[in-house]
Amino acid sequence: MLAASAREALWFLPFVAPVALWVAWSDMKSMKIPNKAVLALAGVFAVVGLIALPLPEYGWRWVHLAVVLAITFAMTVIGLIGAGDAKYAAAMAPFIALGDVRLFIGIFAASLIAAFIAHRLMRAVPAVRAATGDWVSWTSKKFPMGLALSGALMMHLGVVAALGG
Repeated sequence: MLAASAREALWFLPFVAPVALWVAWSDMKSMKIPNKAVLALAGVFAVVGLIALPLPEYGWRWVHLAVVLAITFAMTVIGLIGAGDAKYAAAMAPFIALGDVRLFIGIFAASLIAAFIAHRLMRAVPAVRAATGDWVSWTSKKFPMGLALSGALMMHLGVVAALGG
């Protein structure tokens, strides 16, 4: 049984999807997640969360942002992830119900593997490289984590929308 409701996921998904796609595209193109995108995602939660969630739950979900920001900031300091990834993950956190964290971690793991394989395959396709020749991620040794994070968030909301209580 999912902790989140299908109703909340259906409220969030149409507003989250454009921001998530923006982040994925930007991270692949420039290996940067714009602060404006992070703020836009937090803004979506600030506004839509008031409609989608009961007020006590809404308040607790902001704690998710603070906790994830503290954890990912530490990860950034020791060089495990980039600062944009940390801020974006924190902005994503309020969209995940505490009872659904294990589900999200599984979805993120699958998304990370799929995004990594797809990115590495696509950068090997000459037609794709020609169409997106200025994308920094094609030549970077680093991986555009915004691609996997965005996929995981949209997939999680989709699963909750389909199966949520």
